[in-house]
Amino acid sequence: MFPSRAHRSLVIVLSSGLALAAGADTGAAQSAAAPFEWRGLILQGNAIEIKGVNGDITAEAAAGAEVEVSAVRRGRRSDPNSVRLEVVQHGDGVTICAVYPDTGNRSNECRPGSEGRMNVRDNDVNVAFTVKVPEGVRFVGRTVNGDVTTGPLAAPVSISTVNGTAEFSTAAYGEASTVNGSIKGALGSTLWTGELSFSTVNGSITIDLPADTSSDVRVRTVNGDISTDFPLTVSGRISRRSLDATIGGGGRSMEIETVNGSVKLNRR
Repeated sequence: MFPSRAHRSLVIVLSSGLALAAGADTGAAQSAAAPFEWRGLILQGNAIEIKGVNGDITAEAAAGAEVEVSAVRRGRRSDPNSVRLEVVQHGDGVTICAVYPDTGNRSNECRPGSEGRMNVRDNDVNVAFTVKVPEGVRFVGRTVNGDVTTGPLAAPVSISTVNGTAEFSTAAYGEASTVNGSIKGALGSTLWTGELSFSTVNGSITIDLPADTSSDVRVRTVNGDISTDFPLTVSGRISRRSLDATIGGGGRSMEIETVNGSVKLNRR
């Protein structure tokens, strides 16, 4: 959905001193590094990408033309300053990563998309990101242990996690994935190219689509039901857990898959 572009990487490393904050429970106090902040202009059609490991990512619409990113690092056993925040500028936009200490012969590295390395071992630092996204700037959010959620945005969205929920709303279109968590997506446009994918293993998937949606849809679930507000033209065998169908005139492709959970397609 998001075409890759050649990039030239400029890495900016930002770290700051240590401050103390009371823990949220009765256990040992957490330590917190001073907040990280970045802001800048990103060309319309390019992306702000956030890559974390432990911690939530939250995005909302920006009031102005600048992207604004803030991050809070907290640790209970581990030093929050052991995790550095890196900003990489490239041809497709800006990527910001939480980079944890190296765990072997290969160094962790912040790179766009599927590139780079983000391994973690014996480090409990949580990095919570908040992002303000201007109109026309794509949002990409990736973490491992945490939720990825957005308020109403105005450009394409691609979000993923492993242990957490993935939820977005956009006037454009988007896709989402997780493993242990549910997915909720609200799309305002059907003008995507290629295939949109929504996948989880343990969780339900709910997608709100525009009333004029035309798409070829493939839906799979093992332990769950499939329901839809749209009239469907079904091809092949009809099953409550497997569906190959066309909404409207078809054309664009959408794949929705879960193992333990239901799937629902709502008319927005």
